[in-house]
Amino acid sequence: MKKILILIIAASLGFAGCTKDISRFNEETKSAANVPAETLFSNGQKEFVDIYSSTNVNRNIFRLISQYWTTTTYTDEPNYDLGTRNIPVNLWTLLYRNALADLNEAHKLFDAQIADAKEKANNKAMADIMIVYGYYYLVTTFGDVPYSEALGKSNFPKYDDAKTVYYDLLTRLDADIAALDASGSAMTNADLLYGGDIDAWKKFANSLKLKMGMLIADSDPTKAKAVVESAVAGGVFTSNADNAVFQYLASPPNNNPVWADIIQSGRQDYIAANTLTNALNMYNDPRTPYFITKDGSGGYSGGVPGKGNSFPAFSKPSGYQFIKTGSSDDIGRVSSPDFPSTILSYAEVELFLAEALKRNFAVGGTAQSHYDAGVTASVKEWGASAASAATYLAQPGVSYNDANWKAQIALQQWLAYYNRGLDGWTSVRRLDAPTMATPLNPKSDFPTRFSYPSTEGNVNAGSYQAAIAAMGGDAVTIKLFWDKF
Repeated sequence: MKKILILIIAASLGFAGCTKDISRFNEETKSAANVPAETLFSNGQKEFVDIYSSTNVNRNIFRLISQYWTTTTYTDEPNYDLGTRNIPVNLWTLLYRNALADLNEAHKLFDAQIADAKEKANNKAMADIMIVYGYYYLVTTFGDVPYSEALGKSNFPKYDDAKTVYYDLLTRLDADIAALDASGSAMTNADLLYGGDIDAWKKFANSLKLKMGMLIADSDPTKAKAVVESAVAGGVFTSNADNAVFQYLASPPNNNPVWADIIQSGRQDYIAANTLTNALNMYNDPRTPYFITKDGSGGYSGGVPGKGNSFPAFSKPSGYQFIKTGSSDDIGRVSSPDFPSTILSYAEVELFLAEALKRNFAVGGTAQSHYDAGVTASVKEWGASAASAATYLAQPGVSYNDANWKAQIALQQWLAYYNRGLDGWTSVRRLDAPTMATPLNPKSDFPTRFSYPSTEGNVNAGSYQAAIAAMGGDAVTIKLFWDKF
């Protein structure tokens, strides 16, 4: 045994003596030293859409705030409790760290990894358009946010004024649109929205510009008019075929987040809110069976926001009944694993144009023609027929009424945003309609922003306190710069 130990020690000493540099053993051989920019772009796109589409109560409760859905057992979120689950922390972190960080890094790496000038310009523009969209949601959710010193530029980034950030985003978007060149090539498979179709990206960017212009229509009508008219002149969506749609797959981890939260989890937390079902039932909306399932009595009904509602009694998000029971009554698929997520649509574009005309913006057509086109596009987008849209539009209360244009457009925009709670929330804040019901036990009035993440007070205290002072506090009822009424 002694001889064996001596030989082992001798061999070890010999090995150590012959090795002059052992640092090579610290080299990571299984991780990529250089990440392809296209991989980061794809991941950034997916992270953005996952965050936007999620219905996880720890990060995205906008379907509850917008009262498309409400809950059964856990009622904190529909009662506007943002702090119990650290929702602002999670949303903030996911947008900055998961989506924007990857898109920003991809944007930088395209310079080093792409030789062709046109391809480089196209790829960088596509990445920056997604970055602009990400910041759009940060600014419209929180207000002042880290921007000029964000994404690794400073360990303790300052918070920039929300209006200043927003106007800079519009400038960036103009530069991105100008940089897109359909005569050049672009990444294809890595682009999970349009497969590198530059003409489609131009329409997407101009439609986003239209959306951003309409947001400031009350706070800065002169600027809004210029932005909106420029966007329309550049070419916005003209049919549902233009929609920005992210197609999920049937198998994890690339499946619809709603399926993961509702079906895979086996939970029975979400039902339709009566705010939604009342609006649908009032005019026999043809989208109803595509939005929600039938209730326990064979009709369509919703629970009271903020109350502990009965799960079996009320309608659920569409897809739930079919997946669980195989019922042919449920023709929608919101809860299906491969249900796609739309992040910008032709329906919302047409409704923006109808509103723009009522604000005396020169966008062509008539308010009624755009209103009718927007409603019809939404009905068809969800799977119902053009004939059913025409029948729906013929009803008093739905048919365009110039004397009640704002309330009508607001209602139809909110309905068109079903399953897009974040945009639904912004639409309600911007147009102050439709009226959201007061939850059973609200923690606050209807929230007009999210409070800042509590973690910022620990890791970025100076900037955090300065932002709260600039915002006039950190209450969820503080109105953001664009929300004037």
